[in-house]
Amino acid sequence: MMPRLRVIRPFDPWRSPLCTCPPKYSLHPYTGCSHYCLYCYATSYIGRKPSTPKRRILRNVVHDLAHIDKSMYVEMSTSSDPYPPIEKDLKITRNILEIMYKSGVRVLITTKSDLVARDADILSRMTSAVMITITTLDESIAKKLEPNAPSPIKRLDALRQLSSMGIPVGIRIDPIIMGLNDDPYELEELIGKAKDYGCKHVVTSTYKARPDNFKRMCEAFPDLASLWRNLYFGRGARIHGYIYLPKEIRISLIKRVVNIAKRYGLTYAVCREGLTSREFFNAPSCDGSHLMVLKDIKGREAKTSL
Repeated sequence: MMPRLRVIRPFDPWRSPLCTCPPKYSLHPYTGCSHYCLYCYATSYIGRKPSTPKRRILRNVVHDLAHIDKSMYVEMSTSSDPYPPIEKDLKITRNILEIMYKSGVRVLITTKSDLVARDADILSRMTSAVMITITTLDESIAKKLEPNAPSPIKRLDALRQLSSMGIPVGIRIDPIIMGLNDDPYELEELIGKAKDYGCKHVVTSTYKARPDNFKRMCEAFPDLASLWRNLYFGRGARIHGYIYLPKEIRISLIKRVVNIAKRYGLTYAVCREGLTSREFFNAPSCDGSHLMVLKDIKGREAKTSL
């Protein structure tokens, strides 16, 4: 019998039929998340907690790497961020990357932090890709929406730094929130700048309400509370534990992003929306894992791409 995995687990988003991710593992070096994004869905499961390192995390990673299927990649992270503020000093994610590099594991990083650029030296030697979430370029909105996350400008600069080191990068405009970060001209500016800085792929999705995050959103943006309450709880639909916008509105918002991505020649996909036609999903993967380019042990590009 194969030993039980301790921290590197097969990704299973609550068995949601709307998930289009390829088979992969997820790894969360930290529990909780100090970025305290208002729209976070994970707080409904674990509460709103600061980032805390998992006990014996490095030892457990070494244990799991001896038993996982190396044909699958590892994503850090699918809920809590692998680069919270305390990572700057603790360097837990950096140490994990070093261990994974020596094990020949493919890694997809998903983060809201520019701190990921610090580890470009390791990531450039690995078979890796980085997806950075940027929901808006408006600093005042970002500060309310994602109070402890680095500024959008810093995240864009991280894209540039990583791309300049040959690391494939993309962005997540996730979530799109009706009346807040859905302006077509602002989305055009965001995607255009991301493309200039090396972005190859765009993932997007609409905000999905749960009681705790909806309360936070309405308290922070009271002028939009009435609109959101009508759209979500008046006209929306409950789908697999979340309250979704009416489908026609979701399609309208998502088209604003994917049409811009299409014009810029980027691959694009949506996340947990049930929209899988080529109009909304024009990429080999939704999460950006298709960006990874196989590297040999010396960090040189191999002949075969994923």
